[in-house]
Amino acid sequence: MVLGIRKRIQNHLAERRLSKIRLVRKDGRCNINIGNVKYNNRFAFFADFWTSFVETRWRFMLIFFVTAHTMSWFIFSLMWYSLAKNNGDLLWQDPPQNNSPCASGVIDLTTSFLYSMTTQTMIGYGVRVVTPQCPGGVTLLIVQALVSPLIDCLTCGAFLAKISLPKKRAKTITFSDEAVICQNKDVLCLMFRVANLRKTLMIRSKFYGKLFRTTVKPDGETIIMDQINIKLLVDAGKDSLFFVCPLTLYHVIDKASPFFDMTEETLRQQKFELVVFMDSINESTSNSCQVRTSFIPQEILWGYNFQPIVSRDQEGKYSVDFSNFSKMSPVTTAHCAHCFHNGGHHFHSANGLDNPVFQAIDFGE
Repeated sequence: MVLGIRKRIQNHLAERRLSKIRLVRKDGRCNINIGNVKYNNRFAFFADFWTSFVETRWRFMLIFFVTAHTMSWFIFSLMWYSLAKNNGDLLWQDPPQNNSPCASGVIDLTTSFLYSMTTQTMIGYGVRVVTPQCPGGVTLLIVQALVSPLIDCLTCGAFLAKISLPKKRAKTITFSDEAVICQNKDVLCLMFRVANLRKTLMIRSKFYGKLFRTTVKPDGETIIMDQINIKLLVDAGKDSLFFVCPLTLYHVIDKASPFFDMTEETLRQQKFELVVFMDSINESTSNSCQVRTSFIPQEILWGYNFQPIVSRDQEGKYSVDFSNFSKMSPVTTAHCAHCFHNGGHHFHSANGLDNPVFQAIDFGE
């Protein structure tokens, strides 16, 4: 039991180390630090207030919601208190019996706050109500009645926009945990899976990839994040994909592929990150969204293929078994792209490396 706990802790620490070195995490978030931003550039975030407000965390939005309403109630309560003080309506001022108050029932700061809250929330006045003999009170009532819906529209609009963000829909698009390299339709391919967990379709889906790695040019210049386009193909077609069931995307490893010079033995020693993008439109809301994930060399298995996931049940309906979504099985695969394109020698299998030139010699007894 102690060994099992220790192994889980080691796996967790290994995953944390890998998550720190990747540019794009498995959930699509970019792992990059932005520093040394000048003050005038930071002001641009405040100029684009709406985007900054919608992208803030939920806890801060709730704090803003409570603070905005509470502060507006308190500020207007001070105005009502000042108006009542100037009219001599406060209790400590000992108003005469024939006094005509600006707002009946407003006799101290507490009652002015309650009156401000009931005015702004439109929940009914009760014993506290503005009188027509006070023009200043009528004007203040109109101003507060106009400010209240502005605050409500801002907060409700921000909540609705945050709830309907396309990245929330992207959470129901999942990629396989690992990618594989094997033979597919007489070509050597790098493959991975993507699935839509909802029944509503994602229309106009497009997939493409970028390979990020450090490149040293002949003149000695080092490019930290050199981007190489990775062409991704789908058996269902390139455009107008019917994304109703899980799809298997593959990249052909030919002479133009950056994976052509890699082998089964050297793959884990490489330093690169394959970032996969999916641009699509949600059928329900018509909002465009982008889903991202990444694969590092430790997450690419050479000589494996995905297990079947789509079948038909006894009633003839199509069924998707997500328990096999990321499951793989070993298959016979050339251990390098050069071997595959030069006659298919040196194949990798689950039983080891086959040697086709081996000859058995019988020495007799």
